[in-house]
Amino acid sequence: WEALSKEMGSINAKAEARKQAARAEFDKWLAAVKTDDVAAKIPANGLALHAPLTKGEGRAIDLTVAGKPRTLTLNDGFAWEPGHTGAKAFSLKPGATIEVADAGDFDTKQGFSYGAWVKFPARAQNGAVFARMDNTQDFRGWDLWYDNGKLGTHIISKWPVDALKVMTKNPVNPPNQWHHVFITYDGSVRATGVKVYIDGVLQPTETEQQTLKPTSSIKTKVPLKVGQRHTSERLKSLLVEDVRVYDRTLTGPEVDNLAKGTRALSIVGKPADKRTPQQKDELFAWWLVGMDQPYKDLTARLAKLQQEEVAMKSRGAIAYVMAEKKEPAMAYILNRGEYDKRKDKVTPDVPKSLPPLPAGAPKNRLGFAEWLLRPDHPLTARVTVNRFWQELYGTGLVRTSGDFGVMGELPSHPELLDWMAVEFREGGWDVKKFFKLLVTSATYRQAATVTPEKKEKDPLNKLLSRGPRFRMDAEMVRDYALAASGLLVEKLGGPSVKPYQPDGVWEAVAMIGSNTRDYRKDSGDNLYRRSVYTFWKRAAPPASMDIFNAPSREVCTVRRERTNTPLQALVTLNDPQFVEAARVLAQKAIKEGGDKPESRIDFVARRLLARPLTPAELPVVQASLTD
Repeated sequence: WEALSKEMGSINAKAEARKQAARAEFDKWLAAVKTDDVAAKIPANGLALHAPLTKGEGRAIDLTVAGKPRTLTLNDGFAWEPGHTGAKAFSLKPGATIEVADAGDFDTKQGFSYGAWVKFPARAQNGAVFARMDNTQDFRGWDLWYDNGKLGTHIISKWPVDALKVMTKNPVNPPNQWHHVFITYDGSVRATGVKVYIDGVLQPTETEQQTLKPTSSIKTKVPLKVGQRHTSERLKSLLVEDVRVYDRTLTGPEVDNLAKGTRALSIVGKPADKRTPQQKDELFAWWLVGMDQPYKDLTARLAKLQQEEVAMKSRGAIAYVMAEKKEPAMAYILNRGEYDKRKDKVTPDVPKSLPPLPAGAPKNRLGFAEWLLRPDHPLTARVTVNRFWQELYGTGLVRTSGDFGVMGELPSHPELLDWMAVEFREGGWDVKKFFKLLVTSATYRQAATVTPEKKEKDPLNKLLSRGPRFRMDAEMVRDYALAASGLLVEKLGGPSVKPYQPDGVWEAVAMIGSNTRDYRKDSGDNLYRRSVYTFWKRAAPPASMDIFNAPSREVCTVRRERTNTPLQALVTLNDPQFVEAARVLAQKAIKEGGDKPESRIDFVARRLLARPLTPAELPVVQASLTD
């Protein structure tokens, strides 16, 4: 790392030295240069439309369309204003436009590029610099879009359900000055295929819409228009020069050369005595990067080292460091709840009804953790083991597992609750050890059979007269189906996955432009990961889990509802996840369960129930098999 930094510093110093030494060579080149020498450096391959818009007088506009010159004659609605090189630039009044019918009619999977020199108006407006877009046909087409200082593009088949919209994160700076703006699109139908350049520099962007489909079309019959879209969104006081549209995707270096080369061409075209020192410096910078080979070699080497630097950083581990604030954030009692009317300060502490903080404990997260785990804390261990009990038995010893206060129920077995709390605490808060204790207990291993006597004397099983009998939680139902069939992928960790869900499940609740508007199902192993890894959209949780009472996660849920509805049976019969699990389990039974129906039924029963079927159960299953 140190050697890399040292070499980069050395090359920077050499580049600066070359910059100083090359000035004399540049002056010699400038004295003999012709405009054709500079023009040859500007990308011309694939140029579908070129409108210089620098004539400076009259109503005639000279264009080049697909390499052929053309002249348009305009009516009122335009003016010639001071340009960015001292020449005249083209200014359109609202409602006026330049139309070219046979340029820029691209399609979705075709790469293209477009841009211009622009002096943007006030930021508090939006509209198209130029576009080929039909507002009356769901905004089909494309544009170069300006929105309150930011720059971007729409590439649309049908807005908003079949479209791309990409905008720069930052506004164009400095405002109210000339900038070269350029968009490239590679035909990938993805926002990552859109690049936005300002003055030849690639800009960070934000994706506001990404629903464009590869099978869609953006072709439109309306003409390309400078200054607006088809019928609306006009920018006031817009100045434009050098409009260019290419029928291919320009590279970053090409865009940079285009931005600087067109500027250099305009400076070279001036008489020598009319060039300002600032313009000469600008031309020198372009000459160094584009024409001075020693300087180009140094900058290429520097760029390679910078890539190595980025690669080295990416290989390193990221360590997140947390530190307490020097001055803790304060809370206040607010007069009548009004946030701007503060009264007394409120310092961190614990409720007076509970034991105080340990002696010497700081009043912060560390002190709070020490307080929660102090041996005489009346709640931490009791509440925790009660939730564990609820997980296995369906109901906690304290039925109101989220309320141990005066409004909650008393424990059905207070001594047992106390004993388990101490056992859990003294066992080092070992969750696995505690669950093993519960499931190997005689209480848990009882049969769940309900006799008339038990139903009469203990209808809610508060006396623990029988084993638990209740439906699994939603995640367990799905995971058990996958595990029994052998489909469950037991990989640990990794990003969220998107298993089977109904088509369009997110669209009804998603905002326009949301990155969770379209649900795209995963494939392969990601369809069979444990449910804990399922991507969760709170406004539209997975439908099959919602039917089995999985909470939406919009609020904390200590105790889930548990209902029994026909929809739950329909999920297990028709949901693709369960149908696939059933099919794979049936295949296993045929391959591994023997040749007789009885042995195959027994194979399935052992996979699902971990036991063979009883003599009373077997005929029922056999009958369903023959049906």
